[in-house]
Order: sequence, then structure tokens, then C-alpha cells
Amino acid sequence: MLDHVGLVVADYERSKAFYRAALAPLGFELLMELAPPVVDHAHGGFGAAPKPEFWISASGGAARPNTPPVHIALRARTRAEVDAFHRAALAAGGRDNGAPGLRPHYHPNYYGAFVLDPDGHNIEAVCHAPA
Repeated sequence: MLDHVGLVVADYERSKAFYRAALAPLGFELLMELAPPVVDHAHGGFGAAPKPEFWISASGGAARPNTPPVHIALRARTRAEVDAFHRAALAAGGRDNGAPGLRPHYHPNYYGAFVLDPDGHNIEAVCHAPA
């Protein structure tokens, strides 16, 4: 079982604004921020209170071309949350990487949507419940 995940981002403030908007429909909010001198670079933790589950971390100002984009899927309670995530992420500057819809090749009730964040990470919201 995963406890939390984290992504390195090139522009912390831009990514923080993106994730604030994109994750709000899933019930996630910015719960914690850490900055120097406590840590080496800025970190932001998103989640549903009381604990952050999804973290972003500044790259320290230098792009990391050798850090490949990753795919992270976040669980949504309803298909409407998946739809809302997709709309919010696009409105916040994300790029469409798969419109909301069924993906029956995974299983009959797999309903997901995919967006690319400002760094090219493939972020998905998925609901496994029947309609």
C-alpha cells in the first residue's frame, strides 16, 4: 500500500497553482509546504486532511532533462469527479492526454481521464465504481 508519492517539478509556483486547481475536484488541497532551511528546495503536500499524499518538489532551479515524466493515477469517488478533474486540469493549463471515458480493456467499470501537467507528467483520475 502506498503512503505518498512525489514529483520533481521545474517551476514550483506554476505547478503548485496547477495542482491546487486540478486536484480540488478530487478533494485534495495544499496541506503543507516546506522550504529552506528545513529542506533543500520548496516542497508542497496535497491531500485530504489530515495528511498529504501527493507531493511536488522544486528541482532547485535547474531543469532535469534526464528525469523522465511519470504516470500517477489518483482515485476518484465518482465519474463526475473524474470529469471535473479533467476540466479543472485543462483550465489550469494542463494538456489533454485522454478525455474522460470508460477504458473497458482494464475492466468494465474503469472510468478515467488523463492530463499532462506543466512538466509532462501524465496525471490520471480514475473511478472504478459502476455508473
